[in-house]
Amino acid sequence: MPLLTVRVAAERLGVAYSTLKRWVHTGHVRTTRTEGGHHRIAEAEIDRLTARQQPVGQRRLRETDDDESLAGLSARNRLRGFIEEVRVDGLLAQVRIRVGDQSLTAVITADAVHALKFRRGEDALAIIKSTEIMIARAGVAAIGKKRKRKRSR
Repeated sequence: MPLLTVRVAAERLGVAYSTLKRWVHTGHVRTTRTEGGHHRIAEAEIDRLTARQQPVGQRRLRETDDDESLAGLSARNRLRGFIEEVRVDGLLAQVRIRVGDQSLTAVITADAVHALKFRRGEDALAIIKSTEIMIARAGVAAIGKKRKRKRSR
């Protein structure tokens, strides 16, 4: 995965260097830092930003596709963001999601992190229902649940 300088990335996106630097410093663009402290932007991040610049009609189509995979949920409060950090310790895991300029932290099982393949930098949904918050990967189809059979005694 090649990393681009901020200047080259700005040219690819068709924005000014100063604009992209501002986006980097406000957290709107995900970067990797070099040992010297310089920001580098991955090709995947350029693709993500380019997709956001699509016409509104096309973008809404994609968002409804993501929502269709979660159609079985009654929760309506869904916050789109990206995974900022994943920490696994024993049976539990802590997942921090960046939604705009806010961070949201969810404590879930380590098995859920592995099953959903949560990785830093990937898009995710925070699903809020009542006092609980669920998280899901954006664009991943719902996984069927296996039912346990009752044991006869």
